[in-house]
Amino acid sequence: MDYSNYDVPKSKDEFTTAWCNDPISQGSTGTCWCFSTSSYFESEVFRLSQKQVKLSELYTVYWEYIEKAKYFIQTRGSSEFPEGSETNAVTRMMKKYGAMPWDAYNGLEEGQVFHDHSKLFDEMTAYLATVKRDNNWNEEVTIGTIKSILNHHIGTPPTSFKVEGKEMTPLQYLSDELKLDMDNYVNFMSLLEAPFYTKAEYDVPDNWWNSADYNNVPLSDFIEILKTSVKQGYSIAIGGDVSETGYSASNDVAMIPTYDIPSEYINDEARQMRFTNGSTTDDHAIHLIGYKETKDDFWFLIKDSGSGARNGKNEGYYFYHEDFVKLKTMNFTIHKDAVKTILGKIN
Repeated sequence: MDYSNYDVPKSKDEFTTAWCNDPISQGSTGTCWCFSTSSYFESEVFRLSQKQVKLSELYTVYWEYIEKAKYFIQTRGSSEFPEGSETNAVTRMMKKYGAMPWDAYNGLEEGQVFHDHSKLFDEMTAYLATVKRDNNWNEEVTIGTIKSILNHHIGTPPTSFKVEGKEMTPLQYLSDELKLDMDNYVNFMSLLEAPFYTKAEYDVPDNWWNSADYNNVPLSDFIEILKTSVKQGYSIAIGGDVSETGYSASNDVAMIPTYDIPSEYINDEARQMRFTNGSTTDDHAIHLIGYKETKDDFWFLIKDSGSGARNGKNEGYYFYHEDFVKLKTMNFTIHKDAVKTILGKIN
């Protein structure tokens, strides 16, 4: 795509933003879902209590793998066991296992700069394949082995740690220090395959536990929530498709090319057709942190843990045009206070 005829943002400093930590890399892992949503909750802690914290992404990843393995046993090997997951997996794991600061558990070996889960993931999937082959559905043994693999590659997470001299468990840290209530966070999608204003399942492989906790709303509501919320100071954890020809790492920009679909034709049917035929896929999760509004355009500032986000002039950031979000963003997690009116419409 030729961007020269478009007035695209040049710097993240042009945007009005919510507070967030500086971008970090997820390395060679499929854990964007956790890096993006952990960043989101760091911003939420600051929004709610003005505290600046850095959370451990790998603590949540650790327990997500444990829960995936449990479900694999319970379903006799018919469930997915992907590296990926969804933004609401983080709320689910935090509610059950709590959270911890990055300096208590970072999942890196001494001297290691970037995460690399290729050997970890290969070892776990190879082991689970033998479990399925041998019809060996002993959950205690299987989970014990998965834990030993995780412990070897990313370390054993502590059961407690000190915060400003006070010993805490992960659940205490979540409630007493972060002061986050996971029941305050809700999820949205916008697809024609389920009735609008109902809760529905987001039917993608990374939704491996078949969560049907998504509020399905029309595109007009979907995009209005994002625009209104970010203008009110909220940030949002979002997921969608980034494998598009209008997606340029070197330009830090995501746009819909005119040869795809004109702006005025982006509607519910256009979204659903692309999702159904596979041209829109569930690629990546990211953190929406700001906006820029001009006479002709609305842009979103995106914080991205993926490697591609480090190839442009604004390392760790992308500028998403409103049309790209309308057509290619598939779901998001947000605080319920930002969506009280729309939640009142959900059956």
